[in-house]
Amino acid sequence: MSNETLQLISIGIYMAAMLLIGWYSYRKTSNLTDYMLGGRSLGPAVTALSAGAADMSGWLLMGLPGGIYLTGLADAWIAVGLTIGAYLNWVLVAPRLRSYTQVANDSITIPSFLENRFKDTTKLLRITSGIVILIFFTFYVSSGMVSGAVFFENSFGIDYVTGLLIVSAVVVAYTLFGGFLAVSYTDFIQGMMMLVALLLVPILGFGKTGGPAETFDTIRAIDPALLDFLKGTTLVGIISAVAWGLGYFGQPHIIVRFMAISSVKETKSARRIGMGWMIFSLLGTIFTALIGLAFFEQNPGYKLGNPEAVVIELGQIFFHPLFAGFLLAAVLAAIMSTISSQLIVTSSALTEDLYKILMKKEMSDRHLVFFGRMAVLAVSVIALLLALDQSSTILELVAYAWAGFGASFGPIILLSLFWRKMNGKGALFGMIAGAVTVIVWKNFDLGNVLFGESLYEILPGFLINLIVSVVVSLATYHRNEDIEKEFDESLRGLKE
Repeated sequence: MSNETLQLISIGIYMAAMLLIGWYSYRKTSNLTDYMLGGRSLGPAVTALSAGAADMSGWLLMGLPGGIYLTGLADAWIAVGLTIGAYLNWVLVAPRLRSYTQVANDSITIPSFLENRFKDTTKLLRITSGIVILIFFTFYVSSGMVSGAVFFENSFGIDYVTGLLIVSAVVVAYTLFGGFLAVSYTDFIQGMMMLVALLLVPILGFGKTGGPAETFDTIRAIDPALLDFLKGTTLVGIISAVAWGLGYFGQPHIIVRFMAISSVKETKSARRIGMGWMIFSLLGTIFTALIGLAFFEQNPGYKLGNPEAVVIELGQIFFHPLFAGFLLAAVLAAIMSTISSQLIVTSSALTEDLYKILMKKEMSDRHLVFFGRMAVLAVSVIALLLALDQSSTILELVAYAWAGFGASFGPIILLSLFWRKMNGKGALFGMIAGAVTVIVWKNFDLGNVLFGESLYEILPGFLINLIVSVVVSLATYHRNEDIEKEFDESLRGLKE
């Protein structure tokens, strides 16, 4: 049996397991809260790893190691920013959001929480935030499908369209039928696969390159700057990299996990598990890239065509083909976990925040769950059609989608949880200001205009949203006894 066949068997087993989890979750889904939020029943381990897997995507196993392989440790500043941001997200947002979303009319989506938190009777805040989620995530999902198709094309020579259809069919099937539970359980498995892959490759790799000391000596011989965190960086560059951490507060597909955990008390355990997973995964990624530098220098018979494939290449060299297939499946898992998370949040926005509002009538949970499934299918078809054309427009939009969500929702989520005087008008104008700033800053490269080099657009977008939200809220503030009561109740929920 050829190596490629054994690897395809591993990937086939992985995909079958994902579909099985989708079927199991389908059996456990009986109402809209189950479909959109898993009935608020997630344990700390599933919450933590599903949030991590939904967050990291193919960036963890391809983008980051590829960047470090090319430029050295100076590219690791983004990992520092993300680690700080993720930790603060767990500490500041997770417990309060879990408590407040239940108090605020048992909100099951971010837009519905914002409406209920601010008692916004105009529906403008909910509809606007639902539209923001729908637009950004449709392109985000499309980008993930492109990544999956390219993965099959590069790994097995399967043509682009066939690879696209395979990835889309599997991820859409388990998301459509199993809903949030399927997404969370599959993300948990996928998170474990990613962690195992990123620990085993460097552990075995150090043995192949003569141990840590010889590995680093080899890298220094190539270029000492590769091991220098500051070489080739600037203050603006480091600030831009670390500013990635601000994005966590506003990513709907990540913070929705905090709403779904079984209790506020469990957020502390989930934080420890989640941060442990993240730190070990990031260290594994960094060491894998460095080992790749040393290994290919020491073994000129091996060639690395694409630096972003360094994890895959080392896995295929170091491991038996069946296990190398597992490693390939881990890369695919990183891609699929993010697609599924984004699909379920987009479906939630369409169903809970647009369809229910626009229809203006009571509908059964069965009807809404059916519509939610059809929403997954509709968004997937649009994303698939967009992915057929690998246009730079899609990729450019996705490149700042993280900034778009972080700057649109991040300050509003933080202020809504920590500041009593934050109101709906402040949230609406702040959200619009943050989103517009990101788009304008990116397209006109205002960082270069003002500082002589690019500054990541999330930073100005986040700050302008924060300022506008505070100023408008203070200018239009009127005390609302229901809001005050719910705010106090959410704080009491933190102590239970």
